[in-house]
Amino acid sequence: MCGIAGWVDWHKDLTQQHAREILQAMTDTMACRGPDAEGTWVSSHAAFGHRRLAVIDIEGGHQPMVKHGMHSRTYVVTYGGEIYNFGELRLELQACGHTFITRSDTEVLLTSYMEWGEACVEHLNGIFAFGIWDETQQELFLARDRFGVKPLFYAQREGGILFGSEPKALLANPLVSPTVDLEGLSELFAMFPLRTPGQSIYKNVYEVRPGYCLRFNRSGSHTKQYWKLESHPHPDDVSTTAQNIRELLDDIVERQLVSDVPYCTLLSGGLDSSALSALAMNVLKRKDQDTLRTFAVDFKDSAKDFTPSIIRPERDTPYAHQVSNFIQSVHRDIVLDTPDLVEHFFDPLRARDLPSVGEMDTSLYLMFKALRQEATVALSGESADEVFGGYPWFHSEESINQESFPMLMAPSDILSAEVVNTMKPAEYRQDRYWQAMAEVPRLEGENRLDQRMREIFYLHLVWGSLPMLLERKDRMSMAVGLEVRVPFCDHRLVQYVWNIPWAMKTVGHREKGILREAVKDLLPDEVLYRKKSAYPGTQSPAYVNAIQTEVQNILADTNAPIGGLIDREKVRELLKPHASSSALTPSQDKTHRLAFLIQVNRWLQDYHIALA
Repeated sequence: MCGIAGWVDWHKDLTQQHAREILQAMTDTMACRGPDAEGTWVSSHAAFGHRRLAVIDIEGGHQPMVKHGMHSRTYVVTYGGEIYNFGELRLELQACGHTFITRSDTEVLLTSYMEWGEACVEHLNGIFAFGIWDETQQELFLARDRFGVKPLFYAQREGGILFGSEPKALLANPLVSPTVDLEGLSELFAMFPLRTPGQSIYKNVYEVRPGYCLRFNRSGSHTKQYWKLESHPHPDDVSTTAQNIRELLDDIVERQLVSDVPYCTLLSGGLDSSALSALAMNVLKRKDQDTLRTFAVDFKDSAKDFTPSIIRPERDTPYAHQVSNFIQSVHRDIVLDTPDLVEHFFDPLRARDLPSVGEMDTSLYLMFKALRQEATVALSGESADEVFGGYPWFHSEESINQESFPMLMAPSDILSAEVVNTMKPAEYRQDRYWQAMAEVPRLEGENRLDQRMREIFYLHLVWGSLPMLLERKDRMSMAVGLEVRVPFCDHRLVQYVWNIPWAMKTVGHREKGILREAVKDLLPDEVLYRKKSAYPGTQSPAYVNAIQTEVQNILADTNAPIGGLIDREKVRELLKPHASSSALTPSQDKTHRLAFLIQVNRWLQDYHIALA
């Protein structure tokens, strides 16, 4: 999957030793994303760094990769991701007269750019973030996949541009400082855990938006959207729709199982991960390959501590075991305890370069860390709820009619009155909401319910939970050098399901009804018709006590970095038992908010954040 870094500067000679040392520092920050190899490439005004996680063509896929075209034109690429249709593209490019010296998708990507220019992205099926430098034209091309599965940050500075897989790559360059202005604080406290597409918390640092590319040369930069959801009437009946979804899923999973290293699936026992695991097993059986390894996370004493909530009505573990037995996978539960969560509480912060969502990040990180001992690639069911409408609030009239983002934690309620008056978090959220609404691709003639559900889906897919979950998945997996693939994010599937009417998506009066129809032959009925249950979280009293103790220590510290932002009395009130207004249990709701406060305090301290 890899980590990338790059620097273009018209005012500096990047071949000088000092510049080379800075490029190396930027590249070194990506070591966790690419533990297998590293490389750099430097010319007078462009410098690329790469850390490699070897998955395909172990011997031949080294980067940065250089290739020469007609008239000795030189192209260089640094790339992270996987191109699932690279085999077909390779044949197409060979028919155009190109030759290849490796089996890697990297060379196919670079050759695609040589043949089609910026239109190459329209040919790609995969997850990717890359930079390509045209040495002859002195031009940089940056691109990111359609749903932002792979990250790509950049910062333009006078006479140049920096880019990297994570903010830490940019922060390793003296041209980028860890400064956060009012807009960054608003994103952090008014939108958390969501974020405005393309925005970063750091001042004058941005993300290439999913489905966008950027071209940069001496005359400046040009940004282009190369892909977006399109709204059209859906002509297929229920049976045909389910069949089309199944055929797409069969093709997607088979493509995403291509790997030269060990792979597995994440199996929670929910509909999405169970269907993917069953589909993967079918692919392996067709190819007479070894059995499938599956993994799930659980917590010590979870059966004793568990309290049902709206989003977690029951435990996952029994269902994961049932599915594993049914499809005959080799399954392992990765069981975590409170001391594990406490010891590694800040590891996600360092992976994100931003405050995390607490133990949900920590547990995912620890699961991936354990899983990485046995596999290098994993398939995950992420995004099925956003694509098919699985969350409870898709089916709540009150939530549907509420003109706001779903899944907001709204930690701005712990801010001081002075900060709130300056930030105006409610107004900030509302402005962003209407900005999102203005982007929704409408379909003329839809009834009011289908219009509104299209808006709700857009919020989740482009502005809401999907970008947040993909970022979480990427940072926690790549922090341990694990590649996680997300079949439900294949753009062909998402585009097709986008236009299925709401009544058909919920056929049988069930959430994700059309998905259940598509995979009904793959799973036992207890799993096929199981209610949605969110990613598990610990309910251990020991963990809650540890979080509360740390918050009390922060409140007692008059020099705590977060002290100037919060209202200490509001935080003390949060430490008291109270009813929850969220879909979580009261204990989990409160603990998530307190954990966020701890994370922000440590982030301000460790990253030496300057508030502008």
